[in-house]
Amino acid sequence: MTQTSRPRTALYTGSFDPVTNGHLDVIAQGARLVDRIVLAIGVHPGKSPLFSPDEKAEMLREVCAPVAAREGVELAVTTFGDLAVDAARREGASVVLRGLRDGSDLDYEMQMAGMNAAMAPEIQTVFLPASPSVRHITATLVRQIAAMGGDVTPFAPVAVATRLRAKFAGR
Repeated sequence: MTQTSRPRTALYTGSFDPVTNGHLDVIAQGARLVDRIVLAIGVHPGKSPLFSPDEKAEMLREVCAPVAAREGVELAVTTFGDLAVDAARREGASVVLRGLRDGSDLDYEMQMAGMNAAMAPEIQTVFLPASPSVRHITATLVRQIAAMGGDVTPFAPVAVATRLRAKFAGR
């Protein structure tokens, strides 16, 4: 990258409730394509997440900073409560990253990509297939396993598993 060129920025959105090894897989793949990756936590007033936006941001920074450092990219974490394309524009992102686990993800993500392209043709959606070892992981299942006292370390970073145990110990 020359001094006059802008860094290529990607936005990766999610609820990250909690961040999983599947998220880390997509983040690592995406980091290989850009100079800067922005993790954008969706905040929706009608939902009751397990972790607050601040807790999610702290977890994302903790577990994703080593991934970003290893890939040599800048990492940023933000929240948004509007359209992903509006968040992408605010962050100067020319790419929106989306992870795909299976065919049903592809169907949904293709519809979203089409809508986003109509609203923001200057922003490219890039689909990244989940690695086979993490395709089965969802944040919903990780939360459910943790709520029932199960070990989630095969599915989430150790720091996240520790926070999940602490969160459910108080319930």
